[in-house]
Amino acid sequence: MIFVLDEFDLFAQRSKQSLLYNLLDLMQSSSSQAALIGVSSRLDADQLLEKRVRSRFSHCKLLFLPPSTDDIFSLYDRLFLLPVNQCSHWQKFSEDFKEKASVVLQQGSVKQLVDEFMSMEVSGQRCVDLLFRALCELNPQSGHISPAQFKVASANLTPQPKLEILTDVSVLELCLLVAMYRLEAREVESYNFNTVFKEYKRLEEHNTCDVYSKQCALRAFEHLLERELIVFKDSSGLGNMLEVRPIKLLVSRHEIDKGLEGNISCPTILRQWRTHETIK
Repeated sequence: MIFVLDEFDLFAQRSKQSLLYNLLDLMQSSSSQAALIGVSSRLDADQLLEKRVRSRFSHCKLLFLPPSTDDIFSLYDRLFLLPVNQCSHWQKFSEDFKEKASVVLQQGSVKQLVDEFMSMEVSGQRCVDLLFRALCELNPQSGHISPAQFKVASANLTPQPKLEILTDVSVLELCLLVAMYRLEAREVESYNFNTVFKEYKRLEEHNTCDVYSKQCALRAFEHLLERELIVFKDSSGLGNMLEVRPIKLLVSRHEIDKGLEGNISCPTILRQWRTHETIK
């Protein structure tokens, strides 16, 4: 008997992990004719296991790279093939559908949309879901796929509450988020509020944005914590000062880009500061 647990990390995050413990404990028996396979997109899924559960885990891991954008579009080309029958009208429609679908898939806007979708959804199945949802939006009058339908499908499949928050945050909060992004882009392994504020001060030197005190920035920093756009890396330093506790950014590059575009208060220099390292 083979047990397959999809989204294995969700099982590992349940309290006491009793299901995993009982299953893995069952595997310890020499008479057991069973295997347990956990599937997850999280590389650290096994690290979420409690000590008693991890001790029964075989630590056998197989890592698979997510499909590339070219792989996805190659798959889309095959999925767009319609079955052929003897009806001449159907044959013509099938050929027209494939031809027009190929043209749509070659458009830059569609490639960019799929690429952005894959940056958040690394599963091949989710990319197939994107195509299926786009097909569900087909216009009955034309009967052909269009870039607009891919856009609607992506919006339906990826609700983004963080983007809604980013369109409503203050300019100072945006500055702090961009400062964190720049630190991570330079592969700074650990940073805290003091590090972020120092990075933000580099933007102030251009005299192209409002100047805020460190106390104001700290209040904005606390606001980002409340909105869960950033989080402390661990809870071991609860007694430490807020300014020196290591933090982690919970907003992706794509979300920051869209947030800067959608926030009407965002100054132009901030968008440039996000994308150009030359702006020191």
